[in-house]
Amino acid sequence: MPGPLDGIRIVDLTSMISGPQATMILADQGADVIKVENPDGGDHTRAANNRRNGFSASFLNNNRNKRSLALDLKDPAARDALLRLVATADVFIQNFRPGVIERMGLGEDAVRAVAPAIVYVSISGFGETGPYAQKPVYDPLIQAVSGLASVQAGSDTERPRLVRTILPDKLTGMTAAQAITAALLHKARTGQGQHVRLSMLDTVVAFLWGSDMGSQTFVEEHIPQQEAASFIDLIYETATSAITAAVQTNKEWLALTRALEKPEWLDDPRFKTPALRQRHINERLALIQETLMTRPAEEWLERLTREGVPCAPVLTRTQMIGHPQVAANGIVVETAHPQAGALRQARPAARFSATPATIRAGGPALGQHTAEILAGLGYTPAEISAIGASVTESAA
Repeated sequence: MPGPLDGIRIVDLTSMISGPQATMILADQGADVIKVENPDGGDHTRAANNRRNGFSASFLNNNRNKRSLALDLKDPAARDALLRLVATADVFIQNFRPGVIERMGLGEDAVRAVAPAIVYVSISGFGETGPYAQKPVYDPLIQAVSGLASVQAGSDTERPRLVRTILPDKLTGMTAAQAITAALLHKARTGQGQHVRLSMLDTVVAFLWGSDMGSQTFVEEHIPQQEAASFIDLIYETATSAITAAVQTNKEWLALTRALEKPEWLDDPRFKTPALRQRHINERLALIQETLMTRPAEEWLERLTREGVPCAPVLTRTQMIGHPQVAANGIVVETAHPQAGALRQARPAARFSATPATIRAGGPALGQHTAEILAGLGYTPAEISAIGASVTESAA
């Protein structure tokens, strides 16, 4: 059964992570995503390390279910071919630095001239205006300017720290996918296309506001700069391996004291109320850590679970893949790629009861579908050759 976006065509000029992840989510949900790449190397992630048979893991993990069209867009004939393709599409998405797409002759006006109702999507790093608009952008820069590195440090007075995953890139991809489907819904209702603009900086600031910007919320209030409740992560060492446990309510606090056999904590004046426990969080967490070091992780998890304390083991990436909860939900799946071989990936996260998202094909070789796509637009083999399209059956 086709996915919920079956029949939607997306022309994708993005590269790296944020744009390709957005379009892969939509491709998993059934959209026909045509990835337009430069014949000279294609998406930059194709050259990343951790490779097999010419395919990098980074490219494969952000570009499945897509078709690859290799065109040198400096060639007017190739640009004309792209515009002919755009005329058949519902969405056009690009993540070039602001101003570049217009210089390529593929700005909104040029695209809308052939596809008036298209959803035109622009992803940028710092936004399209302002002093940083033309800066080259990578994930650490957004973590720095957005305040995320300060939040991760725990306090404005501590050394900033990066989140050890490219959160701005991936979060922008997810936000873009949601925005595109919203714009497609509006188009289905009204017939009207629109320009969807988002930046990595916009995305991360909005993401942080819900939980980390309380001190900045009330205008004209002199609230101290945001500080962490504690500099101790809720990761505890035990006699064997690490676990996590978190308590919020009085009921859970009582349960924790039972599980750890520490009834005297109930009489400790520092821990009498939730507010006091929060105020003295460092002392409280240090006591918990000291206690948990006395027994194995497996014993503590059993005791904590029995008493109703939220808890879990802390897993490595390899351990996560084999964990019973991950297996029970079928989160990690194996597929066969014609060149890269057997692959292990996360299945599409959102599950649709009537129109399931599926992994239908692995990441394409550079230009793998060029002849197929151009032929579908009415080009003859001679015309395909004349515009200098690159056709290959293997990755660059």
